[in-house]
Amino acid sequence: MIPLVLLPGMMCSAQLFSNQIDCFSKQRVVQFSPLVGHDDVGDLAEEVLKHAPTEFALCGLSMGGIVAMEVVRQASERVRGLALLDTNPLAEHDEVKQRRIPQITKVEAGGLLEVMRDEMKPNYLADGDGKADILDLCLQMALELGDDVFIRQSVALRNRIDQTDTLRAVKVPTLVLCGEQDRLCPVEKHRLMCELVPGATLKVIVGAGHLPVLEQADVVNGLLGEWLRQCDG
Repeated sequence: MIPLVLLPGMMCSAQLFSNQIDCFSKQRVVQFSPLVGHDDVGDLAEEVLKHAPTEFALCGLSMGGIVAMEVVRQASERVRGLALLDTNPLAEHDEVKQRRIPQITKVEAGGLLEVMRDEMKPNYLADGDGKADILDLCLQMALELGDDVFIRQSVALRNRIDQTDTLRAVKVPTLVLCGEQDRLCPVEKHRLMCELVPGATLKVIVGAGHLPVLEQADVVNGLLGEWLRQCDG
């Protein structure tokens, strides 16, 4: 079976994918690649490729999806399947870039907890059972990763390039998946990605926001399993 490489969202550790790692590592090699060491999406993708298997299925959520598209741009011949979860193929809008400036300033002054609690976490989830526990996990992951990672990741996201041409050239099984109530990367961005990739499958998860891998883990695992079987074939 083809190995699976997982790329996380901003300020997330492997705990983001705990349900997927538990599910799929019983059947195949599963590798988690942290996105912590660089402030440039291209450099982050190079780091992923340096440590990844020769060929692999690639699944990225949010920032992880942005890096996944850059991995495909750099080395499409190594990627046997692509899953893009709650992400965005476009360069960052100017208004979002401007919002990052005070966030970075606050974090440089020791305000990571406040930025995550007051500005980031409120946009993550749909209402539902377990929301408080998932938000607590998000804050825990962010605080463990720390200030420097927040700043590097913010700069990388701010300066990212448009990947629509990259997606037009994808020829492998592709799953585009998002939460129905994702406010950060809304459904229309995923419809765009699905239109760009020939033969891509779009799945919208009811009752989920930006983190369906935690909010609706069983549903997501079922869909990822179907996609992985296509990659294996």
